Amino acid sequence: MSLTAEDTLSADLGLHWKPGFESLGPAFYTHLHPTPLPAPYWVGHSDAVAQWLGLPAAWRTPDALQALTGSLPVAGTRPLATVYSGHQFGVWAGQLGDGRAILLGETAGGLEVQLKGAGRTPYSRGGDGRAVLRSSIREFLASEAMHGLGIPTTRALCVTGSDAPVRRETLETAAVVARVAPSFIRFGHFEHFAARGQHEELRALADFVIDRFYPGCRDDARFDGNAYAALLNAVSERTAALMAQWQAAGFCHGVMNTDNMSILGLTIDYGPFQFLDAFAPGHICNHSDTSGRYAFNQQPNVAYWNLFCLAQALLPLIGEEERAMAALASYRTVFPAEFEARMRAKLGLGDARPDDLALVEALLRLLAAGGVDWPIFWRRLAEHRAGRELSPLRDLFLDSAGFDAWMLSFSERIAQESRALEPDSVLKANPKFVLRNHLAQEAIEQAQRKDFSGVARLLALMQAPYDDHPGMDAMAGFPPDWASTIEISCSS
Repeated sequence: MSLTAEDTLSADLGLHWKPGFESLGPAFYTHLHPTPLPAPYWVGHSDAVAQWLGLPAAWRTPDALQALTGSLPVAGTRPLATVYSGHQFGVWAGQLGDGRAILLGETAGGLEVQLKGAGRTPYSRGGDGRAVLRSSIREFLASEAMHGLGIPTTRALCVTGSDAPVRRETLETAAVVARVAPSFIRFGHFEHFAARGQHEELRALADFVIDRFYPGCRDDARFDGNAYAALLNAVSERTAALMAQWQAAGFCHGVMNTDNMSILGLTIDYGPFQFLDAFAPGHICNHSDTSGRYAFNQQPNVAYWNLFCLAQALLPLIGEEERAMAALASYRTVFPAEFEARMRAKLGLGDARPDDLALVEALLRLLAAGGVDWPIFWRRLAEHRAGRELSPLRDLFLDSAGFDAWMLSFSERIAQESRALEPDSVLKANPKFVLRNHLAQEAIEQAQRKDFSGVARLLALMQAPYDDHPGMDAMAGFPPDWASTIEISCSS
């Protein structure tokens, strides 16, 4: 079925569209068009995402620029903003919704395209519905950087900018990110209808998600045919695996509210995120998080808390509290198992042995005590495992005796491996290039001067972060002193 644009003038992106989320009915969204921005311009684009979507090779046309900024309707779409609720910083916030994101629709290939920063919606709660260039560049690059690392994430097709003013802490300029994902449904969508006692809508949403993304839940024998308990279990396990990947990559999300948690286990809503520089387990990347609720080392527990909120929302469908808790239980086993597997890969260990966790924990204590740079440590370790000398790795530690003692234990562990290490395998588990805050900040400052070469350069590195990229070694080096002064908050 093809949808029809209401406007006589529209842009044809060369995509076919079909009803997706819209088929759930008007209780779930409000139809509206984006608010145009004057004189838009291209800031950054991902040809990889364009190919994923099935866009034609010459897709960056003047009409596409207008359409992806929200200034021209897209042929075949009926844009909408969805409603949801959620817990923010551990407190029930009531009705929320897409306050500045407008869903264009779903392509025939099953991918949703959403414009973030496209103007006010009924769910803006007094906000202007806009995003600024600074935060839009960060989200664009982070989406593609996470994908380059192999971490489940929403993607970003492009960033477009406009000189239209937007007030945050200071006066900035507007931008729009075109985001792409199989679905943008969040835990908060379920919480919304559960809190309102709208159980038929809750069931319709759960059935939609199961039928589209988790069809195996219909006949999961572990839950005696209770598809909703099986759904909770599947989401819990995907979320646990995602948290393990975040922790292994040194990624801090910054705002793990329930409305920022994907029902598909994707990383979603890049605001005050950060990849660690020096390893500090309690690092807080969000300047607005004064209590440290979303500190790096709290993320796995917060994810479980959020899943518990999802379980409460699904309880009217699951029926029994004991069954819901049983569906959550696997999080406690999947997360540590996935985390250990990720850390073994980073260490270049192929076998799983009982003492591996103790080895990893001893290393983490050593890294934390010395404030050792997380990405550089792991890349130098990988290079050492691939045959390079030890001294660049050892030089990272002031406590050389502590490092030597750990390295002795590690060498003994390596000797227990049942098969020889493939030299490239450990390099492919530890990226050379990471989207550090200072790199993003430098690209942003260039873009604010209408020089977008820094965005393009960073995108190329982040899409292939394990490669050497000759001539780019400076971008894999230690952060400058000023990097520690960068503050990112919920307005970022």
